[in-house]
Amino acid sequence: MISNATRSLSVTDHLREAILSGGLPAGTKLQEVRLSEELGVSRTPIRAALQSLSAAGLLDYAPNRGYVVREFPISELVDAYEIRGALEGLAARFTAERGLVDSQRQTIEQSLARGSDILTSSSVMNDHVLGIIGETNAGFHDTIMEASLNRLLSQMAQMSFQIPRVSNRNIIAFSLDELRQRHDEHYLIYEALMARSATKADTLMRDHVASVKFAAVRALRETR
Repeated sequence: MISNATRSLSVTDHLREAILSGGLPAGTKLQEVRLSEELGVSRTPIRAALQSLSAAGLLDYAPNRGYVVREFPISELVDAYEIRGALEGLAARFTAERGLVDSQRQTIEQSLARGSDILTSSSVMNDHVLGIIGETNAGFHDTIMEASLNRLLSQMAQMSFQIPRVSNRNIIAFSLDELRQRHDEHYLIYEALMARSATKADTLMRDHVASVKFAAVRALRETR
């Protein structure tokens, strides 16, 4: 039997991913009854999930209005990316200093190879391409954070992801060329890690996240 706590966690993760990925855009009203029917669970885990996401700052709550997906101003998005860049740069520095174990190296190389395959074989941008690149991107960044062996750093980085369009799985780009450029940046970061060049790995990672920040801000400004 699945406990209410387990159901609540599952529902929370589902809704959080939908918010961070843009599946539930800012201003969307989340109703307990409708979510209960859509997700096939009782209202108890739905209510717990909404309260949790509200406490995390992803939802706004108002009496007689209920829960609404929060709209983040561009200034907060910029702040989140700048924090992420500093933290991921530090993670790359630590990883370069400490080195990658075989399993971590293999994970990164597989992510790079899979990304290269889809970007080489694709001529148009579509959800399939973005989905695979999102997965490989997450594999790359998550592995470097893991390899930094710094739990506090990882926890702080996760906090910076609690804003839509900042998640490692959320890829913002207007063309395949932009995706290819960022993928090439991954290769350069990996080369710096393998060369144990801490300063270079740090700088390259910060620049990489900054390029994503600029694309995210541009996308938001053009849709508002």
